[in-house]
Amino acid sequence: MNPWILYPALVVAGYSGIVALCITLYTLPVVSIRTIGAVGRRIGPLKSGAHDPRAVPTATTDPAHSSYWTHQLRVDALSWVRAAGTTIRQLLISRWLGTNARNLLCGRRPSTPVGRRSGRPSEGAVAATVLVLTGPGYGVGALIGTSAAAVLLLLITLVFALLLGLVGALLAAAALTLRTLDRMSQWGRRVRMKCPYPGCYQPIDLPVYHCPGCPAVHRRLRAGRLGIFRRVCVCGERLRTSLLLGRHTIAASCPHCSLALPRLLGTTRIVHIPIVGGTSSGKTMLMTAMFAGLRSWSDRGQITVTYATDEDRSELRRLKGQLNQDGWVHRTATQQPRAMMLQITRGRTRRLLYLYDPMGETFQDSVVVREQQYLAHADGVVLVADVLAEPEVRRELGDADNQKAGGARPSPEGPKDTYDRLAGEFSALSGRRAKTPVATVVTKRDVLDQLTSLPIPGARVDDWLGAIGLGDLVQSLSHDFGATRYWAVSAHAATGAGALDGESRRAAEPVLWLLSRTGLPVKPLLTSEAAKR
Repeated sequence: MNPWILYPALVVAGYSGIVALCITLYTLPVVSIRTIGAVGRRIGPLKSGAHDPRAVPTATTDPAHSSYWTHQLRVDALSWVRAAGTTIRQLLISRWLGTNARNLLCGRRPSTPVGRRSGRPSEGAVAATVLVLTGPGYGVGALIGTSAAAVLLLLITLVFALLLGLVGALLAAAALTLRTLDRMSQWGRRVRMKCPYPGCYQPIDLPVYHCPGCPAVHRRLRAGRLGIFRRVCVCGERLRTSLLLGRHTIAASCPHCSLALPRLLGTTRIVHIPIVGGTSSGKTMLMTAMFAGLRSWSDRGQITVTYATDEDRSELRRLKGQLNQDGWVHRTATQQPRAMMLQITRGRTRRLLYLYDPMGETFQDSVVVREQQYLAHADGVVLVADVLAEPEVRRELGDADNQKAGGARPSPEGPKDTYDRLAGEFSALSGRRAKTPVATVVTKRDVLDQLTSLPIPGARVDDWLGAIGLGDLVQSLSHDFGATRYWAVSAHAATGAGALDGESRRAAEPVLWLLSRTGLPVKPLLTSEAAKR
């Protein structure tokens, strides 16, 4: 080949290669930096709930903003791709190839605006030739540098996508873990959430939580796509999504009846204890005496008793007012009662006590007894026995004792009839009759001690019941139900202005014994006879 042609060609090729290399080294970091900068400006807002015109709100059942990782991230990822493509296209095609390389090939300086026919007037033929020879190397270098930067950015994007996928998987695992831990915590502590209100008594899978910052309600406040550890309400309030993180501190209501629930619900095992007895058998007085006894033990520092809601505090205050004014508590007037709720704590163990006090007429009709759905959740039963209402007992009384018994306003129905209806329907409602403990409490002990026709109740109340003709009731209790214990209590002596502290604590023993059956360590507070079983 002619050297006069080869050498200049080699010089031109070498010059173009050097230019291409320089432009490649220049465009590679420029493309990378500017693309990353453009992508960075498209990220966000990172704060959940902040307005973003790019994001279309997702349909949610709760008034909360979607988590960044479950919704906003997808919007940002699409914006990243578009921003990167736009930046690379503008730099390569519009600027470097479409303007700079084109000007060089035409013998003009790169900065010359498109549309001008020539460069500066001072440019000569030599300068124009150099510019023309620089054009190919400039174009090739820009293309190579941009391509290399694009490949590098693609690799970074893939790595970043893998990291985001890993983060998403970890967050999904965290949500599942939080849900599982909540379930296991409730299962391990045998926590079964139930509504305490009449006409409902429904099991509760998840309460409805009320935002403290606005009237919004959240029906599915748990770890998920609206937030793993916290979710953001539409008002901006941050709500915890797990019991382990303190979700129970948020005001909640029943999803079935919409009535307020105690804040302890879901964190503490509930113990359901209905008080069963006939009309005027002394159920409500006994319940008041039980509360007085629990308060007495609390004052001694043996247990801690707190009201679950302000409504419970008001109801007990009302009962005390009736006692102070009339000397007795008015009888219950509702067939389906609201549970009185107290938190009982001893050491590190606590229980949420649901105590039900239905009207006595409830247990005079089997159909009405069947409607008492709270019996299906009962962990124990307090059976109130007004023995003065039993015909067999009244027949054994003399005239003077009959007058005293009449002054005690005995129930129109004996405890055996009440028990028969309870036992029959309880088995159908609960299915756990043979495992359910019963604390039988003989009421009106102050009157019984005054009767000369009957023996005085001793330490073994079950033996005393057999002695006065109620042995079949004792046998039925032992046969039909689980563990049984017996007490004889004077509610009048345990409540009111002249209450005896020892009698108040004794009145609380049936509840404490039933609580001890659920694992609350209160057996040391019981009398030796009561603690045997």
